[in-house]
Amino acid sequence: MCLKSIISLLQFCTVLPLGKPQEFEYFAKRTWLYPVAGYVTGGFAALVSFWIDDPAIAAAFAIAGLFLITGCNHFDGLLDLGDGLMAHGGREKRIGALTDRQIGTGAFALAVTIVLMTWAGLQAAYPFIWVLVLSEVCAKFSMALLTAVGKPFREGIHAYLHEQSHPRFILYAAILCIPLVLLPVSPLKLVAAAALMVIVPLVLLAVSRRAFGGINGDVVGASNEITRALVIISFVLM
Repeated sequence: MCLKSIISLLQFCTVLPLGKPQEFEYFAKRTWLYPVAGYVTGGFAALVSFWIDDPAIAAAFAIAGLFLITGCNHFDGLLDLGDGLMAHGGREKRIGALTDRQIGTGAFALAVTIVLMTWAGLQAAYPFIWVLVLSEVCAKFSMALLTAVGKPFREGIHAYLHEQSHPRFILYAAILCIPLVLLPVSPLKLVAAAALMVIVPLVLLAVSRRAFGGINGDVVGASNEITRALVIISFVLM
């Protein structure tokens, strides 16, 4: 059952060819498995870029690898969040901007900012194999946290996952992050990453409650992108 849940998770978070689609319910009942996907996506991005000597080009290939393996699924949430937050008017207009299929200036501005932060951070952290794995696992933990505590403002995938989730899932997801201590990374950097993987989703939760009355899958996906970028930046600055 757990193997089916992991396959279902990876089919949801990646475009990896994993055979016959597993029932989504297998993952929905175990969203604490999110960090497992981080080890896979971070490892893939590291594999794509490790043979490139130029830091700027290697960073660009790493980001491309992340987009490729995830199918830009979470990045799409970042775009939608940017439009939702920048929309003028009341809550209904912001929700409309968040959930429509158009890409506006808010989406462009937030996406460019996060991608540039990620690219610059990876360059400064070169060789960045370990920071890729660290940041991806932390990013996926932020999704598990938001799924567990983020009250949805409408029906959808997030509402279904939230309904199946429990607060204890946060602890389970944190346990899956423990292997990160084996990385050749200083304890101070690990502490900073651990703090950010909690702070970022909680800040997004507060902002989204005020702006939209709750969260949806777009906010959860955006948390992945923002947490990854800030963990990478903290890795460089600490």
